Amino acid sequence: MEKVTDSLKDLDLNALFIGDKAENGQLYKDLLNKLVDEHLGWRKNYIPEDANMIGPAEQSSPEFQQTVNRIRSVLNQLSERIRTESVPWHSAGRYWGHMNSETLMPALLAYNYAMLWNGNNVAYESSPATSQMEEEVGQEFARLMGYDYGWGHIVADGSLANLEGLWYARNIKSLPLAMKEVVPEAVAGKSDWELLNMPTKEIMDLVESEGAKIDDIKKRSSRSGKDLQKLGKWLVPQTKHYSWMKAADIIGIGLDQVVPVPIDSDYRMDIDALEKIIRGYAAEKTPILGVVGVAGSTEEGAVDGIDRIVELRKKLQKDGIYFYLHVDAAYGGYARALFLDEDDKFIPYKDLRKVHAANHVFTEDKEFIKPEVYKAYKAFDEAESITIDPHKMGYVPYSAGGIVIQDIRMRDTISYFATYVFEKGADIPALLGAYILEGSKAGATAASVWAAHHTLPLNVTGYGKLEGASVEGAHRYYNFLKNLSFKVGDKTIEVHPLTSPDFNMVDYVLKEKGNDSLEDMNALNHAMYEQASYVKGSLYGKEYIVSHTDFAIPDYGDSPLTFVNSLGFSEAEWRKAQKVTIIRASVMTPYMNRQENFDYFEPKIKEAMQADLEQIYAAQLQHQHQNA
Repeated sequence: MEKVTDSLKDLDLNALFIGDKAENGQLYKDLLNKLVDEHLGWRKNYIPEDANMIGPAEQSSPEFQQTVNRIRSVLNQLSERIRTESVPWHSAGRYWGHMNSETLMPALLAYNYAMLWNGNNVAYESSPATSQMEEEVGQEFARLMGYDYGWGHIVADGSLANLEGLWYARNIKSLPLAMKEVVPEAVAGKSDWELLNMPTKEIMDLVESEGAKIDDIKKRSSRSGKDLQKLGKWLVPQTKHYSWMKAADIIGIGLDQVVPVPIDSDYRMDIDALEKIIRGYAAEKTPILGVVGVAGSTEEGAVDGIDRIVELRKKLQKDGIYFYLHVDAAYGGYARALFLDEDDKFIPYKDLRKVHAANHVFTEDKEFIKPEVYKAYKAFDEAESITIDPHKMGYVPYSAGGIVIQDIRMRDTISYFATYVFEKGADIPALLGAYILEGSKAGATAASVWAAHHTLPLNVTGYGKLEGASVEGAHRYYNFLKNLSFKVGDKTIEVHPLTSPDFNMVDYVLKEKGNDSLEDMNALNHAMYEQASYVKGSLYGKEYIVSHTDFAIPDYGDSPLTFVNSLGFSEAEWRKAQKVTIIRASVMTPYMNRQENFDYFEPKIKEAMQADLEQIYAAQLQHQHQNA
């Protein structure tokens, strides 16, 4: 078997993608044709003496040809519709919107190839090759997060990974109460409050020591439906993904148990507020089921202080309070590769820029990584579970989410064994289906992620360079926006970025100079979004494409008020509008890290924004005349 090297000192990111203008299109076709030929040969060579099921006479019949023509017609229609109505994610300097970009060519090719086998990774017997690949990917997730005894797997998306994280927390935190029923001597002398505040490792050690009784303990855990309300509150930052509400609903702890934690003016969780909330509940003997820290919020790309949450947990533990910690790094998880050297060791902060320079992570020697972001990522290994999405910053095609757990023993707390699918205790290398939420799942996804990881090591020699290109591109975009303004008639339109990026999300607003109405500014930004998105006109003809969001009081509280005030709006305007509408860009393009590339697109972006603004103001003027 051909060996793949673990690191690449001279990795060229431009060889990894089909390219903005399909520059590597022929390479993609050549590799795809080679793989397809190998699959066809695989079919032909399996028991070669077997008779053909489709003969030449049938292939030349009118009915056969008519059916082939129908296939061609359907595929022509499919191609026309997709080419006409799809978003040009691949565009290096035109698309500045959602978490989509070029996808890695090896990941695409692996998916193209593996789907021909249609493996189902729920059961090893239906997908030996890709089940092993998923097991390896899970170990790679664990190594990326700094887990020595961890385990992980691929899920459909971050929402399901978050759901599994809550599932783990619910089951694990309920086990001490179950042990009180099944093996009371194991927890003798402990009150219910103490049982509900036991650290996860202590719980796992106790359950492991009971050995054969684990099934009885699990039957009396929260999976029975008992004690769900006793488990306490699930604390999430105001920047939470909407999936947490769905997860609480489905898992059965209830929406009332989900408590938002305020964020600060940098859109990170307010740790002082978190401590106040936890101590407030503790005073009334309401436990904390768990806390979610976000690494790369979907709206702002903010990275919560995971290290500070960990420090708080250690402080509270001295007072008998413990909570499960989950990191929602669906978006930002792969960025941990920026901090691992070629031996997968976490790089000391004092050496970070030197190691990045040696590995050509950035094109310029600047401080792209904030110290507080570094500290947050360093503390990942203290969390019980982490969500990570290959189909975001892993640059892998949909759908490929992922979850990784700190302690492989944790997976036994959610396991189910269906004898027709997998045999408990079977000596096979990858028994995935028993330990996951999903049933049938595409082996092609595992092959795709595996190929990405083995092309790009999960450290500074591989994925670190790709994440670095994205981060550097985001900084170029942010700096470009900072001093940008436009003249439309007698109006001056200023651009105001929200905050310097923790990761690669860049948000901004357009504000008409002299405007003192927040509602009017919101209307302008929403109009800009409509003009520069699918809402108006053909996407394929757009020269600048964006996305948008609203920071509204019901979700964000007053955390945007500092930004709103900096724009010259009063608190009264904020209370009146109740929100600020933001233009939002996930800068995932791997090409804008280079100054010459950005320099090429900068005037084109300005021209496109100018044209959009002129259309917006022309439409407003026409509307005013019609209503005069």
